[in-house]
Amino acid sequence: MCGALVNAGFWRGRRVLITGHTGFKGGWLALWLDSLGAQVHGFSLAPPTEPNFFTAAQVGEGLAGHTIGDIRDLGQLTHAMQTAAPEIVLHLAAQPLVRASYVDPVQTYGTNVLGTVHVLEAVRRCSSVRAIVNVTTDKVYENREWVWPYRESDPVGGHDPYASSKACAELVTSAYRRSFLSESGVAIATARAGNVIGGGDWAADRLLPDFFRAAQSRSPMQVRHPQAIRPWQHVLEPLRGYLLLAEQLLEQGQAAAEAWNFGPSEEDARSVHWLLSHLVTLMPGTSWEQLDAENAHEAATLKLDSAKARSRLKWRPRWSLTEALDKTVEWHLAWAGGAQMRGASLRQIAAHQEALEDRVP
Repeated sequence: MCGALVNAGFWRGRRVLITGHTGFKGGWLALWLDSLGAQVHGFSLAPPTEPNFFTAAQVGEGLAGHTIGDIRDLGQLTHAMQTAAPEIVLHLAAQPLVRASYVDPVQTYGTNVLGTVHVLEAVRRCSSVRAIVNVTTDKVYENREWVWPYRESDPVGGHDPYASSKACAELVTSAYRRSFLSESGVAIATARAGNVIGGGDWAADRLLPDFFRAAQSRSPMQVRHPQAIRPWQHVLEPLRGYLLLAEQLLEQGQAAAEAWNFGPSEEDARSVHWLLSHLVTLMPGTSWEQLDAENAHEAATLKLDSAKARSRLKWRPRWSLTEALDKTVEWHLAWAGGAQMRGASLRQIAAHQEALEDRVP
């Protein structure tokens, strides 16, 4: 059995607000929900890079509402929330980069902690909301550098400002759940996903975007920590988890209102070295080289235990890491060749779902 399908009937006509819809993950999520017939409203800063997935895949074409704004502005966010009148809020807006958090920790904490407070305050002022999925990260765990995967019951912490800020967002979520939201009938869960890859990511200091930029310039990619192990997965895998979780929050209420891991099988928790070596075989003529390690801390090993999501949500990854890399390179080459990327992206979403349908008994 490969896992549960997203219920198209559940989402058809459903009013949804996505924060961070102009980002990489948020853009894919908005496009997927649009394809399911949801009424999708977005609240986000302008796309963070040029080029970007939001523009390349023409995500804005299918949105019911689109507000460019900052979650640090409570008044603007509250107005957008009340205008959208969503039943479900998917909170993805964040400062998502570890190295950027060292450069500007104030902005990182302001966005990831106070921004989360603002989202939850806006929800308290919007009577239509019944469920919230707050997307944090696999890096919320106090990393012990051990070899076994982290479970949702393990303590949160965070060495760097990014990880720490997301751990703080977990604590904020728990406090709002206990103090305000559960008693008003709003179910809120946090989602901790592994490292995502996929077409349309142009962020700085991310492995595959850096690889593609190096390939375009015909120079070796420079890598800081080739032996680092991460739980890699295609972006559609955790997004399916978020959608299944939101369905459960509406159907089960507080019974599903807790933290959830969404990560690959343990064999797909691979080293950076392995990942880049495979990419070189997919794109002949590319190469990479190791840089001297920098002083900024990075965990050597990180794995997630997603047994709870597999058991209770019937979620599990559809594509192996090699398939995920194939799909990512396929998308990038199509974009580089001038293809119409909204259609190409929707075809990848459909292929992901169709593969699940073929294998669900």
